[in-house]
Amino acid sequence: MSSACAWQSEDGGRAVTAGKPVKYTVGMIGGDGGGTPAKGGTLTFAAYSEAGLLDPAQTIVAGSTGGVEMAAIYDVLMRWDAGTGQVRPQLAEDLKPDRDGTAFTLTLRDGVEFSDGTPLDAQAVKWSIERYVKDGGDEAALWKSNVTAVETHGDRTVVFKLANRWPTFPYLLTTGPGMIVAKSSDAGGGFRPVGAGPFTFERYRPKEETLLKANPGYWGGRPNLDAVRMVYVDDPNAALDTLKSKRIQAAFLRDPVAVQKALKAGEHGFLSMVSLGNVAVINATAGHPGADPRVRRAMAYAIKPEVIYERAYPGTGLASSALFPESSALHTAAAPLPYDPGKARELLKQAKADGYDGKVTYLDAQDPASRTTALAIKAMLENAGFKVELDLVRSVADQTSKVAVRRDYDVSGWGISWRDSGPFGRMYATLHAKGNLTVGMATTPEMSGLIEELRGAATLDQQRGVTARVQRQWNEDVPALVFGPQPELVAWPETVHGVAGTTNSMVLLGDAWISKG
Repeated sequence: MSSACAWQSEDGGRAVTAGKPVKYTVGMIGGDGGGTPAKGGTLTFAAYSEAGLLDPAQTIVAGSTGGVEMAAIYDVLMRWDAGTGQVRPQLAEDLKPDRDGTAFTLTLRDGVEFSDGTPLDAQAVKWSIERYVKDGGDEAALWKSNVTAVETHGDRTVVFKLANRWPTFPYLLTTGPGMIVAKSSDAGGGFRPVGAGPFTFERYRPKEETLLKANPGYWGGRPNLDAVRMVYVDDPNAALDTLKSKRIQAAFLRDPVAVQKALKAGEHGFLSMVSLGNVAVINATAGHPGADPRVRRAMAYAIKPEVIYERAYPGTGLASSALFPESSALHTAAAPLPYDPGKARELLKQAKADGYDGKVTYLDAQDPASRTTALAIKAMLENAGFKVELDLVRSVADQTSKVAVRRDYDVSGWGISWRDSGPFGRMYATLHAKGNLTVGMATTPEMSGLIEELRGAATLDQQRGVTARVQRQWNEDVPALVFGPQPELVAWPETVHGVAGTTNSMVLLGDAWISKG
């Protein structure tokens, strides 16, 4: 059923047979239950991927890529509250804008120390952020283009001067720049994670575990847990089964079918819906088919996301070619390009008349869902007249190297990952002409201008006004093929309490505890 030759019809009509989709409610799920926190114990957490280097300047800061571990080690200056949609102080005591919104003053808590005993003061914050920018962290390009100065005033005050009005600047301090690294991390010729978070780095064993121990000197008081143990389970269904068996106490689930199973089973947790979480990026650099905008638009008209989901993720109800689907607070009435194989064939015909041979290579991983997706895309593109070769690599690391480092691909499965919490930063990094995560996608002055306009949007209505025009510009540029949003669920049983959600699908474990169940 998932083979390329199964695609025959113009409307792609095959009914989903996996039952009614669950309701995706973003934020905390299942309640906490309350009670007096129990002391001690180890929380074993099945991570989505293995993050061997826990350096926020060198690692994508998200729950799926080591963000949970890094937040535990470094804490974050600010935390996004999914319940209110607001940014709150966490490691910091306060953050206030000036009258015109072009400067923010950060006040630090008194007496906070790194786990090595050195003070986390204003100078330490300035040093850590400058290190992050110098080393090219995820949002380094965004920072360099929009923050003109970082000033320290005494030991507890840091002032961020901005190039332009930026009401949502605080979101940036919930991610990589807000994870303050101690100078001793770089001592001795190799990086060792040292922060001021609730846990300290104990050891990393490749393909086995990362162990974090409670930090008795944490500013919020010694954590309830003695340790957090991150383990690596490649199969999402195996991770869910292990969670149900109580051999682990938490799991990061990103596979839509596994997320659906966990929600139907009544697991507690923290759910994020990531717009553009399931896409295929198109390499628009010279020498690749995607350099021709007609080819990119032909691909978009040729793809019907529902076909991909009914084969790879049946019954999840997530298929959508919209940038911000209905599950997003930034959803608008602006429509994406429709499925129209006739238009796809006409655009491809025009490109071929100018010398294009119709050949394209599609890159993805070898796991079952990725392979099924690749076969469905191959069939639909070939239905429109393309000649498709599949390049299915053995690991996510190989795929990342080919796409993000060498840009040695035509079209590839990917996650651009725009989020409702502070969308400007990620949109800038991935689609602005100066962004450092564009991976060869088409960037245009028009799109860059819209993203810069989003920077100044203070209210949700103002942001929606911009994202509607971003959708229309996307329809012109087609930097990627959009299949649907990606659910990300940090799941735990009812015996786990005190977990707090924040941005980028990360959770904070400083107040977590385990009751007897």
